[in-house]
Amino acid sequence: MTLPALPFAASFMHPLMMLGLLAAGGYSMFLGIKAKKVRTGTPEQRKALLPGKFAQRHYRWGSLILAVMVTGMIGGMAVTYINNGKLFVGPHLLVGLAMTGMIALAASLAPFMQQGNVIARKAHVGLNMGTLTLFLWQAVSGMEIVNKIWVNR
Repeated sequence: MTLPALPFAASFMHPLMMLGLLAAGGYSMFLGIKAKKVRTGTPEQRKALLPGKFAQRHYRWGSLILAVMVTGMIGGMAVTYINNGKLFVGPHLLVGLAMTGMIALAASLAPFMQQGNVIARKAHVGLNMGTLTLFLWQAVSGMEIVNKIWVNR
């Protein structure tokens, strides 16, 4: 049974979501850095930064990013399968799956970080910095894929 092809514009939902997600990841990193300053800064710095509620905003943005990452990954795979009858198992797909696992692991460390676990905090930061680094590569490889779709339509 062959699935009907989706409208051509559906091929661009995943890339647009992911570019927005990359920007949101950068913003969440900014909030995380500010939250760290609230914890580790001088009393004057802490007093000035507390009204910004950076830790709470970082947590909310992180939750949203996790949800969009999982949804976007599944959506991208679904559109590829519907339009082509198969998935293209290559670096873009495999790195995307790894990134989704990494961000889920990073999010799962939140309860431990709230209890003050320094190792969990360092692992959280490392996983998310790794994810953002891979995300930059994904943007480049993803634009190559978008170009192929555009040219071959």
